[in-house]
Amino acid sequence: MTMLSRVLGLLRDVVIAAVVGATANADAFFVAFKIPNFLRRLFAEGAFAQAFVPVLADYKEEGSVAAVRALIDRVAGVLGGTLLLVTSLTILAAPLVTALFAPGFVGDPYKYELTVQMIRITFPYLLLISMTGLCGAILNSYGRFAVPALTPVFLNLSLIGAALVASPWFEEPVFALAWGVALAGVVQLLFQIPFLYRLELVPRPRWDTRDPGVRRILKLMVPALFGVSVSQINLLLDTVLASFLPTGSVSWLYYSDRLMELPLGVFGVAIATVILPSLSANRAGARMDQFSLTLDWSVRSILLIAVPAALALLLLAEPILVTLFQYGEFMPRDVGMAAISLQAYSLGLGGFMLIKVLAPGFYARQDTATPVKIGIIAMVANMVLNLVFVLPLMYFFELGHVGLALATSVAAYLNAGLLLRGLMREQVFVFQPGWSRYSVRLLVAATGMAITVYWFSPGTEVWLAWSLPQRVWQLALTCTAGAGTYLGLHALLGTRLHHLRAPLR
Repeated sequence: MTMLSRVLGLLRDVVIAAVVGATANADAFFVAFKIPNFLRRLFAEGAFAQAFVPVLADYKEEGSVAAVRALIDRVAGVLGGTLLLVTSLTILAAPLVTALFAPGFVGDPYKYELTVQMIRITFPYLLLISMTGLCGAILNSYGRFAVPALTPVFLNLSLIGAALVASPWFEEPVFALAWGVALAGVVQLLFQIPFLYRLELVPRPRWDTRDPGVRRILKLMVPALFGVSVSQINLLLDTVLASFLPTGSVSWLYYSDRLMELPLGVFGVAIATVILPSLSANRAGARMDQFSLTLDWSVRSILLIAVPAALALLLLAEPILVTLFQYGEFMPRDVGMAAISLQAYSLGLGGFMLIKVLAPGFYARQDTATPVKIGIIAMVANMVLNLVFVLPLMYFFELGHVGLALATSVAAYLNAGLLLRGLMREQVFVFQPGWSRYSVRLLVAATGMAITVYWFSPGTEVWLAWSLPQRVWQLALTCTAGAGTYLGLHALLGTRLHHLRAPLR
């Protein structure tokens, strides 16, 4: 389901690129969309889920259905009430919010005003999608993973429909995309309600900040807002700084980020979503050997995907962008600029994905302090690296946006490394036998895949000269050959399907 959602998300970005390209209007929409989307990742996929699921696991372990329902009702009331206030204030203060998140737009009255107007349309999405995240966390905790994973499909379908059908009816077509975001929030929330009804766990919001369960979640969530979302905060800071760079920089980073998010979302988020309830249940049941085994499996699974995915994005950045986006308003120069930042992001893909599965090792044990300390270190490092990378690339090569992507990638590895060290120091993560053989297989298979991909892919000028069917055929052929080589070498070296089976309870 996650794969379906991400593929449709890629199709959504192809359509948006053709309609608005990397213009000033596109920059304005991406900022207006990225702000609530960033906060969604904190509340719906990040800090809230990391705080709520372990507490819900405790309530389930105690066996009281009435207590579980009471917790859900009060959490829904406090979360919904708080976000309603935040949303209302943000709509009123949209000019200040725009100046805060895109200060470089202040000097361009047209782009600034366009962003202000679209923020007022898109920001209610935060409230709606965060309540959807609450519903999804409940379903995940009860083993219903498919419905929450399928839910983002409706955002993609809404934006595709807005771009292709609704945009001609607007004087400024980009406003159709903003309204598409708002509509998607409503549809996504309504989609999950029937499935909660079957579990008899539909939230009936009640405001009660004194409830012990709510207090526990808030205590865990406040530091987790920062600790679990450092990568997303760094990506948002990239947007802030990119607003000072030449027009198109925000869009180039957006398209690069979206392609990097495909493997991250399909595998990183999916594995993290599956292991959190299991880790929480193992911790609640004092099964720490199983806890460590689950973490070890998740790290191996992440590397199995992250290494070849990063190499493929690095080697095929321009062919992928040419094939998917180089139509309509998206120009060849945009391809070149976005390709370099995609390569910079691809270098950090392993770090981004490891963070997704290592952070739950702390949050499942209701330890929020350690990831916050690590997050602060990574944040400071990212800002320092921005200065180190951006200024030289901007002044000598006019590639400042690439420096932003490169700094974020390096900071991601620092974050992941410190998380891993913390888990090993507390002896809740122990490397299981077989890592030497696994590492050799991974290295040999990835090297073979890289050679195959390089052999099958011609130069960029050839890709630009080809028609759409030729581009699609050659890209599919190249990716199939690379994947076949990777899987074939793994099989030849002894990797079997039962080695990949998850030890989840």
